Amino acid sequence: MRRGILAALLSMALAGPALAQGQPPLRCAVDGTFAPHAFPTLQGGVQGFNVDLFKEAARRMGRELTIDSASFSGLIPAMNAGRYDFLCAPVTATAERAQSMLLTEGYLYTAFQFGIRRSTPPITSLEELRGKAISVNKGSAYDAWAQQNAARYGFTVQTYDTQPDAVQAVVSGRAYANLGGNTTVRYAATRTPQFVPDFVIRETRAHWSAVLPMGATALRVELENALECMKKDGTIARLSQQWFGTPPAADDAENTIFPGTGVPGMAGYDPTPREPRC
Repeated sequence: MRRGILAALLSMALAGPALAQGQPPLRCAVDGTFAPHAFPTLQGGVQGFNVDLFKEAARRMGRELTIDSASFSGLIPAMNAGRYDFLCAPVTATAERAQSMLLTEGYLYTAFQFGIRRSTPPITSLEELRGKAISVNKGSAYDAWAQQNAARYGFTVQTYDTQPDAVQAVVSGRAYANLGGNTTVRYAATRTPQFVPDFVIRETRAHWSAVLPMGATALRVELENALECMKKDGTIARLSQQWFGTPPAADDAENTIFPGTGVPGMAGYDPTPREPRC
């Protein structure tokens, strides 16, 4: 009898992975030019924070994962056409997007952040930018914010064709600070010793979510559960420090399990209490 019970338990343990392996691979896509979230490897694939994040999430779901690299502008239409199960690319959760797709809770916060030259006194308020020159990547959301707020805070705007060029303007002394996304500013600091991340405009903070087609409610719960377990055991925080150079704060999204399913306060959010099953 005892041997029979042990045999049954062993059979169940072996059957679980076999059933998971029998499912088709999950399909997702990234913008493969957005370092350090996703960028090319020398072997021709893609690497980066989002690649590592969703490979691990899929592993915990018992699924293989296929990651395509494509232009960001085409990712959402391709997903809605059925080519992808979800997007591995960082997508800012907005009210408009929440009307036409499902959002997971944020695994990172995106926010506007300044980077300054090492040894420069830290920026403590936007009023301290008066009379200074701010560098931005031309045509970016950060360029738009800077142009809209230059007169209000009394700074001038320098635009550059690439974010690395905007960073070098600070390092060389042509600009006082660079304005960019928090993760790209932190990543640049790991590559440029004379450049350090500084003041964050906290009111610009928003969730970076995985997005899925409308109707993929079961997959969203499964994916969000995997992400929450990775928050619970510190995996996302470790990946964040590895790729962005500094550990996330205790209240950052990498360490925060949000209530319900989805982004609180947005369309498609399900407030039903749900504990992560890890």
